Parts: sequence; C-alpha cells; structure tokens
Amino acid sequence: MLVPTHSPTPDEVAADPIGVDHMLSADERAVRDRVRAFVDTELRPNIAEWYENAHLPRELLPAFGELGVLGMMLSGDGLPGRSAVEYGLAAAELEAGDSGLRTVVSVQGSLAMTAIHSFGSEEQKAQYLPGMAAGHIVGCFGLTEPNAGSDPGSMTTFARRDGDDWVLSGAKRWIGLASIADIAIIWAQTDDGIRGFIVPTYAPGFTATPITAKLSMRASIQCDIELDEVRLPADAVLPEARGLRGPFTCLNSARYGIVWGAMGAARDALETARRYALERVAFERPIAAAQLTQAKLDVATGSLLALQLGRLKDQGLLLPHQISIGKLNNVRTAIRVAQSARTILGGNGITAEYSPMRHVQNLESVRTYEGTDEVHALVIGAALTGMPAFR
Repeated sequence: MLVPTHSPTPDEVAADPIGVDHMLSADERAVRDRVRAFVDTELRPNIAEWYENAHLPRELLPAFGELGVLGMMLSGDGLPGRSAVEYGLAAAELEAGDSGLRTVVSVQGSLAMTAIHSFGSEEQKAQYLPGMAAGHIVGCFGLTEPNAGSDPGSMTTFARRDGDDWVLSGAKRWIGLASIADIAIIWAQTDDGIRGFIVPTYAPGFTATPITAKLSMRASIQCDIELDEVRLPADAVLPEARGLRGPFTCLNSARYGIVWGAMGAARDALETARRYALERVAFERPIAAAQLTQAKLDVATGSLLALQLGRLKDQGLLLPHQISIGKLNNVRTAIRVAQSARTILGGNGITAEYSPMRHVQNLESVRTYEGTDEVHALVIGAALTGMPAFR
C-alpha cells in the first residue's frame, strides 16, 4: 500500500484539497499550468478594470489562439486536437480568472467552431476553422431569441429560398461576441425544418447591438441581433445540420466546459477568502483562526465530477443527462462557495479588489445560459423516468 510521503501544507491543501492532481497525466498538468500562467500574467492584473468598464479587449482572441484554447477539442488541419480533460482543465483556469473570459473561448470554440467542424462542408471547414483557431476570425452563435430561450424549437427566425439564395429574417438575443464577430452561425426555421447558416456579419441587413445594461458578465459581450432580409448564397448553409440536433450538439460541448469552469471560479473565490482571512486581524488574531471563518471555507468537490465526465467524453461515452448533472451541480456549488467566500471578506468583499462577488455575479449568468437549472433538472428527470416533462 502506498503511504503519503508528507503532510501537505495549508497552501498545498488550498491548491488541491481532494488530490485531483494525482489523477492527471503529465501532459494534462502541463496544459493546466500553461493556461494558469497565462491567466496570472495576462488576465488577472486587468480583469477588475475590464469588468468595471464593461470592456473586452479584441486582441484577447489572437492571444487565446496562440495559447491553443480555441476549438481545443477539435482535430484537423490547424486545430489544437487536445483531449476533453485538457480542455476542461483549461476552462477551469480561465474561469478562475473570470467567467466572461472563459465564455469568450466557449462561444468561439464550443459553439461557432463546433458547428462548422461537425456540420460544415469541407470547403467551409478549410475556409474558417484554421483562422478561428488562431483567433483571427471571430465567430458567434445565434440560437436564443427574445421569446425563445429554453425552447429553441419555437424560434421564429426564418430562412426562405429565393432562387439559389437564402433570405433570413428574424431576431436573436444574448448572442456572445456578435458585435466583434466576423461570422455568425445563425439557426433558423425553413420549409425543411431548422437549419444552420454561416452569415458574414458585414452582410446587408445584419445588425448586432451590444446589451450594455448588465450586472453580470461585464468583461464579455452579449448582443441583440437583427436579421432584416439578409441574403446569402446557397453554400452558406451547413449541409449536415438538420433539426435541433445541430445546435444541441454545440450546446452540449459548451455545457461540458461549464462543468469545469464553475469549479475554477469556486477555487479562486475560496483561495481569495483564505488569503484574506490569514492576513486580516480582528480581536488580536487572524480571522482565519476563528471557528466561524473556518466553517465557511467550503471545499468544492465538483472537480471530481468534472474529471469523471471528461474521462467519459474522451472515451466517447458521455451522455447528455450526465452533462446536465455536472452543469446543475457544479454551478450551484460554485455559487454557494463564492457567496460564502464573499462573507469572509466583510465590507471589502463588495469591492472590485477581490474576486468572490464578481464570481457570484458572473455565475448567476452561467447558471442561466446553456440551460437553466430547471431545464437541466428536467433533462435528468427524463433520463431517470423515460418520461420527458418539458410540456
């Protein structure tokens, strides 16, 4: 039987409270450490200012491309081709910096790039994917509408044939990156069911307007999109995407990243509160020595769930209801951990100097997008009973 060689220090326990590091390969740890170093040097020093000013630097996209995190799980010419676990570890590190910045990577890679990679023609893949992996071409993913969020089958955006062309009309809402995107993946009803289209954002009739009155995800961009008789050539359609299987495939990829990302936010909130409690003195001793403070240092175990789902995904065995279990559990857990961490900081916890409250605000968006708590609970219930209860 193997026996631990030493008792871990408090710093080591904080970094890896349940020993996940021992379950990772050297390559997986190297990916995690590389992304963590990028977050520490490029994102963490700036995120409070970006959040306060509701600013997303456009130059982050090429930086993410150079880091190798755009379309990370996709394989092919010019694509990273990394494992699901490696992507998950990267997502956790990015969200330890900020949920909005991890969302940028997800919109580009898990949504827009996955749509083209899974359902596009060989010509479309060659035209867009290498540039998107490098961050030189920015994509967005237009599914949600003002009156069709959790029920995308009720979308009213419509694409009609006009000779060899397609003409799109409708509206989308909460579309990440749309105002800085070069192309938009737009899902629309047609006479032949729901189809996906690659829409250049410079096309006449396409308008993206940032949603500015946000109390969450302020360091990322979400937009309203208007489609006013946008004319597209015949080859703009994604040939292999028919019905809701297309967008749901992309959404499941994004939801998987959330399972890991939420644990990154939780870890950062916990570590911020721990450091503060060790330094903050009240009644002649650090508040970390108080029982009430120690009881609030909630260790999130959702990283084990994330790792299990990642191993299943790498084996091709991951099921949709398992992603829902991960998203529902880990986002709820992360919110609880971040809220508890905020209380340890007292009044200082509401300032931008410390991350927990920013994580709480961001995670309220994370729990809503890519499926609300209620939708994921129904996905799990349908898997358990065989009786869908969505209607």
